[in-house]
Amino acid sequence: MRYPQGGGLTPERQAFRERIRLEAAERFAAGASNAEVAKDLRVSVRSVQRWRRAWHGAGAEGLRSAGPVSRPKLSEALFAVLEQELAKGPVAHGWPDQTWTLARIKTLIGRRFHKSMTLSAIARMLHRHGFSHQVPARRALERNEEVVAGWVKEAWPQVEGLWRRSTPGCASKTKPASR
Repeated sequence: MRYPQGGGLTPERQAFRERIRLEAAERFAAGASNAEVAKDLRVSVRSVQRWRRAWHGAGAEGLRSAGPVSRPKLSEALFAVLEQELAKGPVAHGWPDQTWTLARIKTLIGRRFHKSMTLSAIARMLHRHGFSHQVPARRALERNEEVVAGWVKEAWPQVEGLWRRSTPGCASKTKPASR
């Protein structure tokens, strides 16, 4: 991803960048060169060139932010409803266990909101709202910790064998006894 936290720019960062572009427009009107504007605003010359072309075409309005590149599929109100549905648990929605998977969340979104989203879009949306993936500890139900500890202590050293030689080795490629 280009930006951290799975999304584009925050609204504050978008406003900051728009202010810089509008300041560049003021400097274009004053007759400043691209290099001067880039140096003063601490941006690349190529960005200033792109801004100047937009400024020539549409004036300062051409440098205003157009907002986010795409609107989220679920609004904040719908996401709040989704969050309530997730809190009920998968069993309440007909699944046999208490594990939320992206595929199950996709099915829930389709059933509840009649919207289709990709699994990666769902993962990014959940991450943006502070959710993280959880991996369950997979242990056998029949596991007996005492038996496992005894096996590791008694049987494993015999299976593993010795790690090093008990006698010093020789660095020669041929055995000393063969000379």
